[in-house]
Amino acid sequence: MNNYDLIVVGAGIFGLTIAERAAAMLNKRVLLIDKRNHIGGNSYSEIDKVTGIECHKYGAHIFHTSNDEVWKYVNMFSEFTNYQHRVFTTHNNEVFPLPINLGTINQFFRACYSPSEARRLIKSQSSIIDKKPQNLKEQGINLIGKPLFEAFIMNYTAKQWQTPAEQLDASIITRLPVRYNYDNRYFSNKYEGLPKDGYFNLFDNMLKNTKSNITVMLQTDYFQSPHIKNATNSGTLTVFTGPIDQFFDYQFGSLNWRSVRFEKEIINTSDYQGCPVMNYADLEQPYTRIIEFKHFHPERTSSCYSPSKHKTIIYKEYSQAWQHGDEPYYPVNTTEDKNTYQKYLQLAKQHKNIIFGGRLGEYAYYDMDTTFASALKTFDDKIVPYFKI
Repeated sequence: MNNYDLIVVGAGIFGLTIAERAAAMLNKRVLLIDKRNHIGGNSYSEIDKVTGIECHKYGAHIFHTSNDEVWKYVNMFSEFTNYQHRVFTTHNNEVFPLPINLGTINQFFRACYSPSEARRLIKSQSSIIDKKPQNLKEQGINLIGKPLFEAFIMNYTAKQWQTPAEQLDASIITRLPVRYNYDNRYFSNKYEGLPKDGYFNLFDNMLKNTKSNITVMLQTDYFQSPHIKNATNSGTLTVFTGPIDQFFDYQFGSLNWRSVRFEKEIINTSDYQGCPVMNYADLEQPYTRIIEFKHFHPERTSSCYSPSKHKTIIYKEYSQAWQHGDEPYYPVNTTEDKNTYQKYLQLAKQHKNIIFGGRLGEYAYYDMDTTFASALKTFDDKIVPYFKI
């Protein structure tokens, strides 16, 4: 282990970015480990062998950002398509566009409201709560009005959290966007797209940019690798992107997460639902949404990527409570969780040669671009100064 200047635990976006920058910009020798059998973390994608369709193994990941630095950085490793994400939802056997926009409103109310008329309508429907919202249901009604909240948000959120909306904390939703035009793009960032050759190739190209300074060890659990842990304990700079509570052996208890499971189906049809993502707002369907990956890359026609014309792949997504051994996706972030994380954060500050980062290390929900941005900032603010001392 003395052969390495830096140990990076976790080969997701945060860990890969730190490793690539340290190796490429500082010419440091980096050991990058991950307990999985692939790089890329939850953003990993793979080509299905039966159909040739690229699937995001851990759910749909759409790259979008307004951060010029991040956009410039990711374009070093991949071209991006001009894909724009659009989502629809099924409610009472009818399909509506999301986010809620003027088209959703007029379709739902069977009307032809102008933007100003729609604003007045929603304002009148959201003013029925005359006190500070005490739970998610009251907060949702306060933001978008009772009819739209009950149709598109209430039951969907209850499925996500497996708890009725009136029993969930109001802080879970701080805002619900309503667009008073017909723009149904899901994101409104400056840049949006998908890596032309897939996420795996983007991440693989990051490693190829490093003058062979990075050693990658997959299927390697930090907690089951005493020689690597000993190197950390001996003072080797370590960037840890795993769960911060696990690092400290859960001495203050476990931080709580929501998890997700997917049911993959290969279906003998050329097009299952006509769009990449269909939400299911009603309780009759136990899943929250269905992802159809073929629609992410309609431009692919080359032989190596050409999907079967008569098959498609869908993922049915189910929310579930997290237990040890499950993949943590979304931090629950109750007041108790926040207090527990602060205790771990104080412990972390005592370890001068260990940097905690990423969604697991910081107990935070990060979009992809936010993770890249956080890693680039950590490199500039902590990694570079460390090696200059």
